[in-house]
Amino acid sequence: MRRRALPLLAVVALALGAALPGALAGSEGDPGVTPTSILLGSTVPLSGPAASFGSIAYGAEGYFKYVNGHGGVNGRKIQFDFVDDAYDPAQTVQQTRRLVEQDHVFAIVNSVGTEHVEAVRPYLNQQGVPQLFVGSGATSLGIDYKQYPWTMGYLPSFSAEGFIYGSYIARTAPTATIAAIFEDSDFGKNLLSGLKRGLGTHRRQLVAAQAYDVTAADVSSQIATLKASGADTLMIFATPKAAIQSYISAYKLGWKPHVYISSVSIAPAIMDIARFNSGQTTEGSISIVFIKDPTNVKVWGKDPGVVLYRSIMKRYEPGRNPNDAYHEYGMAVAFTTVDALKKAGRNLTRRGFLNAALHLDETTNPFLLPGIAIKTSPTDHFPLDQAQLYRYQGGVWRGFGPLLRARL
Repeated sequence: MRRRALPLLAVVALALGAALPGALAGSEGDPGVTPTSILLGSTVPLSGPAASFGSIAYGAEGYFKYVNGHGGVNGRKIQFDFVDDAYDPAQTVQQTRRLVEQDHVFAIVNSVGTEHVEAVRPYLNQQGVPQLFVGSGATSLGIDYKQYPWTMGYLPSFSAEGFIYGSYIARTAPTATIAAIFEDSDFGKNLLSGLKRGLGTHRRQLVAAQAYDVTAADVSSQIATLKASGADTLMIFATPKAAIQSYISAYKLGWKPHVYISSVSIAPAIMDIARFNSGQTTEGSISIVFIKDPTNVKVWGKDPGVVLYRSIMKRYEPGRNPNDAYHEYGMAVAFTTVDALKKAGRNLTRRGFLNAALHLDETTNPFLLPGIAIKTSPTDHFPLDQAQLYRYQGGVWRGFGPLLRARL
């Protein structure tokens, strides 16, 4: 596979691509498939402000290598071509076009980023290229399935995640005053709107909200404004870099709010950085969780899924940090990808792969929390619709309460 960073091109390239003739979706001889191989493509930030998400691709790569080592999928070995977009939607457009038009990938899977997925969604759907199990829970990915039938997310709905936090606060802290920092994208906006829905009649408890740009170098001014609101609860709806900065900025200001943090930024390695640089600010933070924590040896050390994860990392991704939970998330997505490829059968076509992805009832993903299933249908493009609340205590995430519905 290649892991490349190419020069920035204008997003207008996407519009030009829309004028190209549509692919013969579902026809025999679809690109990226030979009698012995399947070529999958992905865009991930291996550099830039969200480079920590790059581990997702390496985790998926490790699982695909593991599958290949056990015979592949219906006699074919998976080749995984993931490329760097530096978390820049313009580069996502350029890189995706190269994967489709030059590399001739069979499908785009496990790409990362909401704005990035949305930037290439029209092009991939026009070309009839599956865009599946992407790293976003944006509302649009679930409700726009008629317009973009070839696209499917993987993460729980961001709106539903926000709703879980809002309803929990309304139930357990009815006098809390809430401030929120959120990324100025559908990711952050969906979380904020879900929070408001969850608060219901307690919506007025949200006393301040500050957006930050995806490319912002620092969020300290937003945190200072939120502290000035007098809020005692802080919602961090941010990607890892901004989330870490939020904790540190609050600490430097002497602000000790009760924190709720988006699940995309709670990997133990990310929380360790925040914890070591912000005193006790991280203590008691709450989020939702859906994968097993490979760093929590006491709870998951002997779990078969975590044992498998660690063995795959050791053999197929040596030198990479097995305590980086983004690797395990990547494996969870790869497991579902392989599941769908198997169900698509030996006569593998793009349309057959899409059809299989739209009829999943996966209950054996070893990397997800017990009881969580992957379910899809032609009208349900949110594979993950369950999660559990977790609290960060003593440097470890600890679950509490039952599995919750994480759906719009």
